Amino acid sequence: MSNISLPQHSIVDDFIASVCHEHVEILYKDDDILLINKPSGLLSLSGKNPANWDSVHYRLVNGQPGLTAAFPTAKLPHRLDYGTSGIMIVGLNPESTKLLNKQFQSGTIKKHYIAMLDGWLLNDVGQINAAIVKDKLLFPLVKICNVTGKSAVSDYLVLQRLTSPPRTLVQFTPVTGRTHQLRIHSHSIGHPIIGCDLYKNQHSQQLAERLQLHASDLFFVHPRSSKQTHLHCPQPF
Repeated sequence: MSNISLPQHSIVDDFIASVCHEHVEILYKDDDILLINKPSGLLSLSGKNPANWDSVHYRLVNGQPGLTAAFPTAKLPHRLDYGTSGIMIVGLNPESTKLLNKQFQSGTIKKHYIAMLDGWLLNDVGQINAAIVKDKLLFPLVKICNVTGKSAVSDYLVLQRLTSPPRTLVQFTPVTGRTHQLRIHSHSIGHPIIGCDLYKNQHSQQLAERLQLHASDLFFVHPRSSKQTHLHCPQPF
């Protein structure tokens, strides 16, 4: 197992997001939903700190000058972490948002993520089953705890093993949707996601300028047509 180190001091919630120069790409649009490609380094929702006003939601509601129109009724049934890129679904009216929320709450929406992990995974296919709980002393981290944690399960499939340095490209399919699940699960098996600033070993964060985690596929039922829908968005790393 790789050498793993977690911060041993409390983290103060004074995070200020860097300016994100990439735009929110609209992959699909109709009267009820948007499917977008979120860039890494952009908040899903504006933060409480006034300096963190820029976000996916802010850009959708106000428009991106010269790029996309404003969608003043846009709502986000789910979020992606600041460093994660990839597919997000957006509701454009109250009924669509309600039906999408129900799908997320019931766990019927399926998601694939692509991640680049430090080192080589031994098995080509596997499952990580490790309960997760918030770490009250190290906000915003979570930790593995099978006593007080909530059930968390992640399936993975190895797509490619790379050299110089050793890395593994994997497809994750989260069975549950806990905060930081894929990041803490990868870290827990000794193969942190490259570029991750929270769950890392002595060198994994320095191997990439961004978190190498991307929401690549979304499977859901369209809120108006009730048709099974699938969208794929290739990873940028």
